[in-house]
Amino acid sequence: MQAATSCDLKFRSTNPTARNKCFSHAIPKRVAVTCGYRSESFSFPNGVSVSRSDWQSSCAILSSKVASVENPGGLADKIAAVNGHTNGSVNLGIVAVESTNGKLAPVQPLTITDLSPAPLHGSSLRVAYQGVPGAYSEAAAGKAYPNCDAIPCDQFDVAFQAVELWIADRAVLPVENSLGGSIHRNYDLLLRHRLHIVGEVQIPVHHCLLALPGVRTDCVSRVISHPQALAQTEHSLDVLTPHAAREAFHDTAAAAEYIAANDLHDTAAVASARAAELYNLQILADGIQDDPGNVTRFLMLAREPIIPRTDRPFKTSIVFAAQEHKGTSVLFKVLSAFAFRDISLTKIESRPHHNRPLRVVGDGSFGTSKNFEYMFYVDFEASMAEPRAQNALAEVQEYTSFLRVLGSYPMDMTPWSMTSTEDA
Repeated sequence: MQAATSCDLKFRSTNPTARNKCFSHAIPKRVAVTCGYRSESFSFPNGVSVSRSDWQSSCAILSSKVASVENPGGLADKIAAVNGHTNGSVNLGIVAVESTNGKLAPVQPLTITDLSPAPLHGSSLRVAYQGVPGAYSEAAAGKAYPNCDAIPCDQFDVAFQAVELWIADRAVLPVENSLGGSIHRNYDLLLRHRLHIVGEVQIPVHHCLLALPGVRTDCVSRVISHPQALAQTEHSLDVLTPHAAREAFHDTAAAAEYIAANDLHDTAAVASARAAELYNLQILADGIQDDPGNVTRFLMLAREPIIPRTDRPFKTSIVFAAQEHKGTSVLFKVLSAFAFRDISLTKIESRPHHNRPLRVVGDGSFGTSKNFEYMFYVDFEASMAEPRAQNALAEVQEYTSFLRVLGSYPMDMTPWSMTSTEDA
């Protein structure tokens, strides 16, 4: 595994209303989070929970930096961004403060109001998502937390770090698509970070073919979008734009934004109807997904877990690693722990163990072989408040070398329409 590299979290204050008047739920100002470099870990100086005073000091510095971004012409001109971390710790730096009569004014300490948890729903809730306005992840954030302040992030791991650093209160990130399968990157990040799953939301994917006003489909020589979006509209694109080249883009809405920003009259994008509205593009074809039952499942993440209940359907997500000496029957024994208690599994996903990708089997006299080590992610329909779920995990723990509950949370039981484009 490569050593952790520095991560430069940058703040930029944007005005969605001035940028595009069609942004219906825009707020006066919004903080967007970008990452200059990837990192393997992220922690406050001396650790997150070494002492309350260290934690308060770090939060005070961070809140001062956020405040400086929201005051143009003030400290924003003096402080570029939160500094990157070195050797696994975050260097938040020293906050520049205004002087009064030649003396530096002290940084205001946090109060009990600053430490109060954000409400579950409301306009003050800050929700991080990956992508740009108009992405399906933004729609998922709006469905999970109506009237929230959606914070776009350029990478998945930045959304995780935004919640860990108190820049955002929640994160809403995709984990699987009914056609494309699992988003493996986010499964790896769930294990790497210490956030908790507090809910799930499902969004129907409704793709459209977008282009600049006046452009016809026969004039399109290139179609850009996320690789999964291109794959999910392959047959439709063969009919609509048979001679157009298809190029992968990192995000569906970002592809639409790219066309509008560069005035590309020979390029079309596969994105949502909302992206067309935001970036003043016309819809050449509506509902071009090859399978109408295309749904993406998103997880809602928070710093603290919620208290499991039994008054409504709950789902629990865990991750574990099997003990080596138990042999290949471990997975069967683990699954039997749920089957004997009539607990339904909704998903099982295996990912290579990053710290131990291979293990050697056998001895020197008879030769050796190498087997992959795996981490197993399991979702099951039961609340951790139920004794049967507690007993199942107690049994599972006997066969595993590592077991972690990622979250016990309410299932998304809301109906959705495959023909609706309002949330897309």
